[in-house]
Amino acid sequence: MTPLDGPRSRPASREPARQLIVLCHGLGADGHDLIDIAPAWAHAVPDAAFVAPDAPFPCDMGPMGRQWFSVADRAPALLEQGVRAAAPFLDAFIDAELARLSLPAGAYALMGFSQGAMTALYTGLRRPVAPRAILAFSGALIAPGKLASEVANRAPVLLVHGEDDEVVPASRSREAEAALRAAGIPVEALFCPRLGHGIDDAGLSMGALFLQRAFTQA
Repeated sequence: MTPLDGPRSRPASREPARQLIVLCHGLGADGHDLIDIAPAWAHAVPDAAFVAPDAPFPCDMGPMGRQWFSVADRAPALLEQGVRAAAPFLDAFIDAELARLSLPAGAYALMGFSQGAMTALYTGLRRPVAPRAILAFSGALIAPGKLASEVANRAPVLLVHGEDDEVVPASRSREAEAALRAAGIPVEALFCPRLGHGIDDAGLSMGALFLQRAFTQA
């Protein structure tokens, strides 16, 4: 298994990192697609290091970019198989980054967009040491029926989705919200009017507040 790597951003405080925030990009992109979020959240978590790993596989639907798993066939069983195969790559990356920064096992949060959100939700909720938060933008919960039996922690989750998303319908985050609540996982949701498949200022502001709360709570 080839280790993941990607662009990094040092803490805004210029002090040694006290937290780690891992940003998981969407289909056909790479880590550079999300690392620019770091300055938007730096005021809320000034002691956090950000890293945006490139997904483990070349995108099979275009000449460029990376993917966490294939969506050429969107049958639920194949999507589950794909994200289950991607999770060990993200797991190993999180552990390696925490060790590199000499951080405790729980001093991290996960954020993902689209396919990256699906991967962050799937992986984060199955890690033995819970992330402080999971932020899923324009995503979905894969294999919701298995969550109750496989969940390893109950990290707080923020779901953000554009109401006019034509790539991943907002209904997928509404379904995720219901499934997470049923599994006893704390969840907040923001549905953004007139927003398509993207991230707007309202979502960024909510994300900053969610991370700030997550890392300041005892």
